[in-house]
Amino acid sequence: MKIKSFIYRILMGVFLVGGMSACEDTLEVETKSTLEESVIFSNQSLAEGALAGIIHSFGETNSYRGRYLVYYGMNTDVEVYNSLKNIDEDKARLSNYNTNANNGQMDTENNAWAKFYEGIERANIAIRGLRLYGDVENDPDMAQILGEVLTLRAVIYNDLLKAWGDVPARFEPVNAETIYLPRSDRDVIYKQLLADLDEAADLVAWPGETEVTTTTQRINKAFVKGLRARLALAAGGYGLRADGTVRRSVDPDLAPEKMYQIVKDECMDIYLSETASLETFEGVFRSLHREDYVAGKEILWEIPFNEGRGRVIYDLGVKHVTVDNYTGQAKGGTDGPNPVLFYDYDKDDVRRDITCIPYEWNEGMQVPTSLGKWYFGKFRYEWLFEEAGRRVTAPNDDGLNWIYMRYSDVLLMLAEAINELDGPDDAAPYLREVRERAFSENPEKVDAFMTQATASKDAFFNAIVNERGFEFAGEMLRKSDLIRWNLLGEKLAETKTKLQQLENREGMYASLPEKIYYKTMDDGETLDIYGLEFGDTDDKGADGGYTENKTWTMVSSDDKITYWDALYMKDPDAQQYWPIWQTFIDTSNGMLNNDGYGFN
Repeated sequence: MKIKSFIYRILMGVFLVGGMSACEDTLEVETKSTLEESVIFSNQSLAEGALAGIIHSFGETNSYRGRYLVYYGMNTDVEVYNSLKNIDEDKARLSNYNTNANNGQMDTENNAWAKFYEGIERANIAIRGLRLYGDVENDPDMAQILGEVLTLRAVIYNDLLKAWGDVPARFEPVNAETIYLPRSDRDVIYKQLLADLDEAADLVAWPGETEVTTTTQRINKAFVKGLRARLALAAGGYGLRADGTVRRSVDPDLAPEKMYQIVKDECMDIYLSETASLETFEGVFRSLHREDYVAGKEILWEIPFNEGRGRVIYDLGVKHVTVDNYTGQAKGGTDGPNPVLFYDYDKDDVRRDITCIPYEWNEGMQVPTSLGKWYFGKFRYEWLFEEAGRRVTAPNDDGLNWIYMRYSDVLLMLAEAINELDGPDDAAPYLREVRERAFSENPEKVDAFMTQATASKDAFFNAIVNERGFEFAGEMLRKSDLIRWNLLGEKLAETKTKLQQLENREGMYASLPEKIYYKTMDDGETLDIYGLEFGDTDDKGADGGYTENKTWTMVSSDDKITYWDALYMKDPDAQQYWPIWQTFIDTSNGMLNNDGYGFN
């Protein structure tokens, strides 16, 4: 059973206190309430409707569901928009660091920007009501709700800051004086969010501690602390500022060492609580597809989508060209792994063949794609069918939840912070846990890796940079990680060179065969492919009993640009964020603009 059990039972779509309905303009001010705040926020069941209203904004057509999750985070050294060579299309421009303020996918009044602020307004109203009428000091159930609302607001702001940099700060319900606001310095927002989450952590329960927190669809203390750590890393990291420079904050309250201490403290609290644990790498994603939402394992929180909403597999999963036994929806594969990622993995890393899929489904059979088109195997219609017994039949949505944070992220954040504060030897155990899972069948490789990683603070940092790419590819953390490390432009430039070398079989790729060789297995659907591994040869492939072969290339006959040249069109470090869309600039009473962010 998905979130429907509590989200849609009360006030679905009618959480209108303050006049914010799903269909109204985001900043419409204080129309007549259908229920008085004093009634709603003094009653637990009604107050839970506030959570429904906020989450409803996540699932709107052009919010997280159909815009943010598919387009934010492309292109990086591990993730790409799979049609990136269509460089002038608005979809590609959201990914190739040449985004236009009038982008046809985004420049509408009901898009992600509007829906995020709609969710923030609903949260602001709920926070005010719960503080006034919820008796949160004496009622733990109402305190839990307040903590969840504070956290959901922080989630939305986290994603606003990642995509747009400095954004308007709205922490009170809109009134006549605050309809129009300019961008605020992100430092102000980060400091408020860090304080909010510090408070929220005292209000919500640990995973499994109460009935509410037995599900990963509700906010728990481990997630709150993990989100606070994630925000601290961003607040203390690099980013493009309004003056056009990429730098860290100059606010002493957000100094890197202070932010790393927050990360260390919060993540260590989670670690010592023993309320989360690693699953197998494949297991955590099969758990997602099982849709049982059991808290206390690896998934700390997931954005809940109804079966009729959400496009996780639809956009990010393994593509099904036709309907088949596993899905009545022929979709998937809008985004995928950067082709070099597969070859960056060690062949014994179990994450590689879960993350990077070189085939798609057609007429119920796996067929190879091309060197320039891979799919994320973390999200699959076939797993949804196998684990939950659910065959997607909706035309445009699959309803799979979105994993917002995993326990492996906590371990890697903890390792990163301890390395910066105390050095690699103290940080090593937490990186080792993640690495041991990845090489469960090859422990000797873990030992060798850790010896190299702990050689110095810089070596350990570089190991963390790589490990986060291997661990979270397809989960849309990479771009914000690279930005906060000031590595976005550098890594994309490296990847551009590697893509060209891969296509031409140069450098480290010189030993790869020109073709892949393949056949369908006896089950009639599974593909056996030879030619993807270092050490494979065309001679062995030709003599290996494979029924078919194809040239493994990123090049197509109708190309107008090379794959590697399409990766980014302008300097990524000067285009780290999206512009505020023209619709919102035009209706901002002159308060909003894109000055200083590299846009004309």
